[in-house]
Amino acid sequence: MKDWKEVALEISDSLEKAISVLHHGGLRVALVIDKKNTLLGTITDGDIRRALLEHQGMDSSVRGIMNNTPTVALSTDSMEIIMLKMKSRDLLHIPIIDENNQLIGLETLQHLTYDKRYDNPIFLMAGGFGTRLYPLTEDIPKPLLKVGTKPILETIIDRFIKAGFYNFYISTYYKADMICQYFGDGSAWGINITYVKEDKPLGTAGSIGLLPKDLPNLPILMMNGDVLTKVNFEHLLNFHLKQNGIATMCIREYDVQIPFGVVSIKDQKAQNFLEKPVKKFFVNAGIYVFNQEMLGKVKSGDYIDMPDLLKQQIDEGRNVNVFPIHEYWKDVGHIKEYQNVNDSFSNGFSLDD
Repeated sequence: MKDWKEVALEISDSLEKAISVLHHGGLRVALVIDKKNTLLGTITDGDIRRALLEHQGMDSSVRGIMNNTPTVALSTDSMEIIMLKMKSRDLLHIPIIDENNQLIGLETLQHLTYDKRYDNPIFLMAGGFGTRLYPLTEDIPKPLLKVGTKPILETIIDRFIKAGFYNFYISTYYKADMICQYFGDGSAWGINITYVKEDKPLGTAGSIGLLPKDLPNLPILMMNGDVLTKVNFEHLLNFHLKQNGIATMCIREYDVQIPFGVVSIKDQKAQNFLEKPVKKFFVNAGIYVFNQEMLGKVKSGDYIDMPDLLKQQIDEGRNVNVFPIHEYWKDVGHIKEYQNVNDSFSNGFSLDD
């Protein structure tokens, strides 16, 4: 994703400056924003040519030149959706915005079709007992249960590989040897795999304290080994880098319907009636990005869950940001959910669709 600041304009800027930005930016597009980085419009070579044909002066404001309804992509859109938007409109570039219409990036067709590689470590949690999936997990660890033709963990790893990541760390405990034997050192997939072996259950974040201390000084992407999703990992990483926080947690909206009519009361008198209302909550999606300094927050061998670790950072005054996801997301933690997901994959569903 390109640094959009190189091609940014303010609404008060002139046609002359727009021409200069297009020339020096080399991206054939300029982005018009306000003081809060809200995207107001775009300017392309074609917009400049039309302005010149209309004899607009070099001191004319970009307000009358820009396209104020450009095609955009959301920060939570998958690469596949972004590509479809660009191809359907024959675009060479597309602004990336968040849910508040604030500009966070600029994607180009050249970048999307280029084979990217990221050195960021990927840390996958695969040590749980899978008790909610018993008896399926009596003889095989949950990460090796198949969805379609591949184990859950291999499906997750494939998604990261296609996004350009190759440096993997896998936390193991229950039936660790089976996982190590299946994936080996990762060379069969063209990646590097290092195993972080727990001697005892350490919770969902305790194994962070077992990670090597000489990891590259880059944000670490961490994910539960039973989550299947189409979330755009590159957009998630870029979001984290721009938010100036120690960690980012992916969240997802979850609806809970109360199965009864709800009565509001005051002073022992009924005030209102709601028939089976739906309550909406944001839930932890089991996907995180955190800075390397988090490695020093967990002592080797200590038990701690990820929500508790993040709450500690918040209590210390650190920023823990949230990244809402709306893409496909399944926590394969119960038998019914596993069976539904397995049926979908067996019938041709893919995270690449």
